[in-house]
Amino acid sequence: MGTSFNEQFDQHGAWRREFALRLKLLSEWLKDHELLDAAVQERLRRLENQMRSDKVMVAFVAEFSRGKSELINAVFFAGYKRRIMPASAGRTTMCPTELGYDAEVPPCLRLLPIETRLQPQPLMEWRLAPEKWTRLDLDVNDPAQLAQAFEKVSEVRHVTREEAKALGFWHEDSPEDNPMVGSDGKVEVPKWRHALINIAHPLLKQGLVILDTPGLNAIGAEPELTVNLIPQAHAVVFILAADTGVTRSDLAIWKEHLISEGDDAASHLVVLNKIDTMWDSLSTPTQVQAQIDRQRATTAEILGLEREQVIPVSAQKGLVAKVNDDAELLVASQLPVLERALSQGIMGRRQKILRTSVASTIGELRTEASRSLNIRRRDLAEQMLELKGLRGKNTSVIRHMRSRIEQEQRDFDVSGAKIHAVRSVHLKLLREVFNLLGTATMKDEMAQLTQSLRAPGIKLGVKRAYALTFDRLREGLRKAQATSGEIQSMLTGTFRQLNAEYGFSLQPPKEPDLARYERDLDLVERSHQQYLGVSNALRLAQPEFADRLVRALATRLRAVYESALAEVELWNKAAAAQLDAQLRERRRNFTRRLEAIERIQQAAAGLDDRIGEIDTQEHAVDELDAKLAELTDHLIATPAGEVAPDSRPAQLQRA
Repeated sequence: MGTSFNEQFDQHGAWRREFALRLKLLSEWLKDHELLDAAVQERLRRLENQMRSDKVMVAFVAEFSRGKSELINAVFFAGYKRRIMPASAGRTTMCPTELGYDAEVPPCLRLLPIETRLQPQPLMEWRLAPEKWTRLDLDVNDPAQLAQAFEKVSEVRHVTREEAKALGFWHEDSPEDNPMVGSDGKVEVPKWRHALINIAHPLLKQGLVILDTPGLNAIGAEPELTVNLIPQAHAVVFILAADTGVTRSDLAIWKEHLISEGDDAASHLVVLNKIDTMWDSLSTPTQVQAQIDRQRATTAEILGLEREQVIPVSAQKGLVAKVNDDAELLVASQLPVLERALSQGIMGRRQKILRTSVASTIGELRTEASRSLNIRRRDLAEQMLELKGLRGKNTSVIRHMRSRIEQEQRDFDVSGAKIHAVRSVHLKLLREVFNLLGTATMKDEMAQLTQSLRAPGIKLGVKRAYALTFDRLREGLRKAQATSGEIQSMLTGTFRQLNAEYGFSLQPPKEPDLARYERDLDLVERSHQQYLGVSNALRLAQPEFADRLVRALATRLRAVYESALAEVELWNKAAAAQLDAQLRERRRNFTRRLEAIERIQQAAAGLDDRIGEIDTQEHAVDELDAKLAELTDHLIATPAGEVAPDSRPAQLQRA
């Protein structure tokens, strides 16, 4: 029996906690031994933040009434022994709902009124305005209260067609997408735009985020959902009805919102839900299974997936089986098969990415710290050679050596002006990179795009406007890469000169790879393509829809550019910290050499004593190097999901 998603996630959380503890011990050890310079400290801080804030988002997407909320109940909340997410007949989840955990926020359900869509702020900005959300406190120990509170995500409002149009739910030119009109002439729309559920469920505490989406009509009306949230999910679970397979509306969601040309579909799972509707007393189990297998093969072919990515399930029977501890029914529901696919697919990929990132960062951190130790080792070797050369020499020779060291120190102090001049040129070029990747540049591009989209008439040239915007953004990244290349060449030349003149061991840090952010731009551009076809030309003619689309784009691009800037900043810190460390060690070395000469002048035995001290210090540096290797190897070698038995947490109570 394979590891379930819940168990795998439990192990992943335990590994993260164990890693965070070891990282803290490494940080304290580095600080105690004066190896925590600015670059090392920044790498530690980023790695610690990454481990603490690492999230795994699973997005559940389906047309209405496919059993999506029931599936979430069965996989994640069966431990409550009842339904938690609303899963009655008909439309249940009317607004996008995120379930996660934030220790700084009390257990609560926050609901953003649908009327906020009439205002220009993107969803990301509304998240920063908690006072604009309706909040309900939750009792995580009371399943009935939780379920009652979660019913709020099903609430609707009845508005006029004009109001529905302003909110983005009514389109005169595409009546097939419009909601039903009641006998009173009013239209049913969601009461809430977005819901955030914060509860201390064991899986959510460990970094799982569940995104429960509404049906097609609401997805198309909220661009931020399809261009920001769903594309950034680590896995997408697309739910179909087993008896109908891929319907026309299902295929529309798949093609328009979930998969674009060139996308990697490996992170997508398709669930053929409600296989219990095919359990027929007039058919043998073999015949029923053959029907399910045919539906599975047909679905995989239509959606262009591997057969293993299509999983037949009965969420309702799986939930009942877990609530009643019915092992036989649980196997028949095939829910464990889906859980294994989630654990091996989502968690396996996520852990691989995290392990690669950890290994890379720890390797760079170790290189930075080892460099400081090598400086100390080299300086001690120079002192040892110098002092051994004094054996048997008279006072005048020792006095002459003191004068030579003092002259070296004066010459070295004069070099500070040269280093300062290099830094000035470096910072000037760095400011150019920051300007190319900064907020002001982004705002200018978005303003230009908005102006193009606001031009009167149907936007037949909208694809060109978007293409030109992304071309300029890519060109900006290339200019930033070229400028960073200039800085790297300058650093390489300067470091080589300083190494030759002063015996330094400076090595230029790895230049930031901004080309990979071009690939991120390609992904963002592709996720917008679904809105730029002829089918959406009428929507794009509406200024409010075009504005929402640009705001959603700006939010996604901001994340890309902030990551690029962070990489440039770390590169800059690594270069500056390395230079600062060697300058600092060299100044300390001058002081130690002069102190040694002074002690030798004062006592005949001082020379041998000092040589003995240096020998001891060399052994201490070797021990520090070995300990650094041990601590960092321990961090890299711990596989994700595998922790020592005594550090594994107790069994989940509600998972």
